[in-house]
Amino acid sequence: MAVLEKRRALGFAACALASSLWGCGFFFGKIALAEMGFAHMVLYRFLFAMVVLLPLLVTHRPGLNRREWGLLVVASFMGVPLQFLIQFYGLSITTVSHAALMVGTMPVILAVGAAVFAHERMDWVGWVALAGSTCGAGLIALGGGLHAKGGATLAGDALVVVSLLIALFWILFNKELMGRHSHIVVTAYGLLLGTLMLMVWVPVRYGMPPVAGVSVKAWLALAASGVLCTAATTLLWNWGMTQVPASQAGVLLNMEPLIGSLLGVIVLGERLGPSAWVGGGLILASAVTLTTRSKTRVREDMALAG
Repeated sequence: MAVLEKRRALGFAACALASSLWGCGFFFGKIALAEMGFAHMVLYRFLFAMVVLLPLLVTHRPGLNRREWGLLVVASFMGVPLQFLIQFYGLSITTVSHAALMVGTMPVILAVGAAVFAHERMDWVGWVALAGSTCGAGLIALGGGLHAKGGATLAGDALVVVSLLIALFWILFNKELMGRHSHIVVTAYGLLLGTLMLMVWVPVRYGMPPVAGVSVKAWLALAASGVLCTAATTLLWNWGMTQVPASQAGVLLNMEPLIGSLLGVIVLGERLGPSAWVGGGLILASAVTLTTRSKTRVREDMALAG
């Protein structure tokens, strides 16, 4: 039992770290978007991620059957080109504060999705923590970025939510595959398939990505976005998902707007109002409560020892 609790704690830590690094992705993405379009930025992000993941493709044989390959292809399509292109296009036509607020709805989407599709059931403590975390994300979004240039649009906000709904199925499909295969195989081969799809679609639809004229600062931002915010995050998240229920891990996704806000204050010199600081406290308190007090029942016992 002590070993299982330790692995559960490590699983939550992995999901929290992954979400925190995802929060840095908006910061690095903003640097790159100053010099190229959203589609080219997304393509470069995943190309840099694959540089890190290529050795794992050599050392880990997939071992998937035909049905599992089909599921991985669908998950990769939804989780890479479809999700990221829709999300970053939505971000380009709405404000940062609105987009962050939409991202804060992801734990609710994931918890409901896990309950419907994976037959997970959180207790009332978990749902209270989930609500508190989501409220915290909303307070952060409303407490920062109020003076952003450009206005929010319903279309942009809606596209961000659509991308999160797509991400739900990517997460649940990956979790199903990781019931029979290692998180490394699912991550490395899934991102490879998604990157290949981007390499075909982006040049055809948006033209060849720029090379000349891109600053060293932008290249470094793209590399960090790919290595830290894509390869590392997906490996961490997928491993964490093998240790904890999806509905509980989902609350830790709200670390993303929290870290994004802190980067705005520390690096970009933005000012956060009282509501944003209260929101950060709510997120942290909810994460601690969920990981230490809540119990989630699943249809079958989770293979935590696996």
